[in-house]
Amino acid sequence: MKKVLIFNVFLILLLVGFSFYVRNLFLPVSTDNKSVDFLITKGSSVAQIGNKLESSGLLRSGIVFKFYVQLTNSQSKIQAGEFQLSPNLSLVQILDQLKKGPKEIWVTIPEGLRREEVAIKFAKTLGKDNEFIKEFLTLTAGKEGYLFPDTYLFPKFATATQIVNKLTLTFERKIGDITFEQVIMASLLERETFSDSEKPIVAGVLYKRLENDWPLQVDATLQYIKGDWKPVYSIDKEIKSPFNTYKNLGLPPSPIASAGLTSLEAAKNPESSDYWYYIHDDKGTIHFAKTLEEHNVNIQKYLN
Repeated sequence: MKKVLIFNVFLILLLVGFSFYVRNLFLPVSTDNKSVDFLITKGSSVAQIGNKLESSGLLRSGIVFKFYVQLTNSQSKIQAGEFQLSPNLSLVQILDQLKKGPKEIWVTIPEGLRREEVAIKFAKTLGKDNEFIKEFLTLTAGKEGYLFPDTYLFPKFATATQIVNKLTLTFERKIGDITFEQVIMASLLERETFSDSEKPIVAGVLYKRLENDWPLQVDATLQYIKGDWKPVYSIDKEIKSPFNTYKNLGLPPSPIASAGLTSLEAAKNPESSDYWYYIHDDKGTIHFAKTLEEHNVNIQKYLN
């Protein structure tokens, strides 16, 4: 009986001690109220966030943070972005701050968007209204193709001017010297190709058509005229527009989308070949041809 009593007392003391230990891990790291910028990158797991909070001196235990987030089912409520936190906040208070949302938000602009789509992407991600979209489109008039697609970190209150400046400066920094014609070609490649490996070859084909006064016949230019990226039909080739590369020789008057780095590099460094034609099958695989006869065979084989 005495042994049982001793064991029970020991167990109680152990539980009390453990509870005190765990409670201590929820307390603030210090009384210092200075603000610290804390960045959560896209794709970070709860465990990674907890470890980073601990290593940044903002939490006592990243493991306890992970378990508490799971216990409160808060995983989906933590967004990527930049936050302002303080060492004098408890674990619960830090989680509350994270759930309120970041002061700066990650915005990913994929390759191949026209400026209207870029404007909508920013408006949705940053919670902007239609006035923002109108201002963005006004500021980007004549800048199609120069709004570099990338992942950016912006505060929610960022203005259209700040965003446009950031995108165009990123283009200048990453691309360097490039002609307007090459930017146009890169935009065609971005919408016309599926893989990076085919871009330089297609660029060579299109440049060769230009040099020999052939129409480019790029379907993406018809999609640009129509205002979407849906499939084109034979009747679309009759649309009257300077962007119609079936009816007009040469490049379209301006870029049709924001090209990525590989498309821009391909436009600057095309690959010569004996090919004059190409098509993509329904799986996105490209098939080149040296003659019209070969091209027609490819059409019959892969498209009909």
